[in-house]
Amino acid sequence: MQYRKLGRSGLKVSEISLGSWLTYGGYVERENAVKAMQTAYGLGINFFDSANVYEKGAAEKLMGETLKAFPRESYVLATKVFWPMGDGPNDRGLSRKHVMEQCHASLKRLGTDYVDIYYCHRHDPETPMEETLRALDDLVRQGKVLYVGVSEWTATQMAEAHAIADRYLLDRIIVNQPIYNMFNRYIEKDVIPYGERGGIGQVVFSPLAQGLLTGKYSSVNDIPADSRASKLEHMRKGVTEEKIQKVQELAKVASELDLTVGQLALAWILRQPNVSSALVGASRPEQIEENAKAAGVTLEAGVLERIEQILA
Repeated sequence: MQYRKLGRSGLKVSEISLGSWLTYGGYVERENAVKAMQTAYGLGINFFDSANVYEKGAAEKLMGETLKAFPRESYVLATKVFWPMGDGPNDRGLSRKHVMEQCHASLKRLGTDYVDIYYCHRHDPETPMEETLRALDDLVRQGKVLYVGVSEWTATQMAEAHAIADRYLLDRIIVNQPIYNMFNRYIEKDVIPYGERGGIGQVVFSPLAQGLLTGKYSSVNDIPADSRASKLEHMRKGVTEEKIQKVQELAKVASELDLTVGQLALAWILRQPNVSSALVGASRPEQIEENAKAAGVTLEAGVLERIEQILA
């Protein structure tokens, strides 16, 4: 496993990290979820990601119970706050009340005194950014949060947060978690350039386009019964014949390099120096074993040109 610094911080995270969205505490059997986390740790993956909203806290609880077997200082643990956790008017968003209460609830479920990274799961237009940043800064000062992050914020929003933090000497955002893969490259325009200027590393989710870039789909009319696309309509809509054809062409390139198409897709993401880690999901231990092999793979310029031609 290879490691990269998270933004402009001194924290080092594995190039491949393990997430728990839609999996742990959900449709993945507990035994497989536990084995996937144990396998990841054994492979040198030190970065584990969850959120309070994932299965309404069940994912955090399962992750916390599993990781307790390992020394706390040996791994980086992240969770998030923003999405509704109840029906009340203050059970969502980034108000000081919700941020504080949800951090304490997450720590209890995770069974730990602190999280390494606490993300604002989305931007909250209803809460003054200064209020959110002050709440996060207090959690950092209390030792309950070590680093502050955001997810799917625009470059403009991150720049505003940095300006406020610098003005009032608050803890700065050092990581953003956006979607990024061969079929969704919006962060290349503004987010990555700002990340490079502002010292914000990208920890990207859905690097395999929710399974599409693993090559498991041969046709829109032949969706595997155990795939996410078979269970979730919005994912099924993302699987098109055009994309499947491109994945088949990418698989040919991968084969020439003795890689799977999934490993090629992950190595392609990690070509970006501003990407600190690619966050994958795994419903079985074998999946994390395969994905971990993408760490440290360097793609030559000619290979990158071929990939661009396929994706064009």
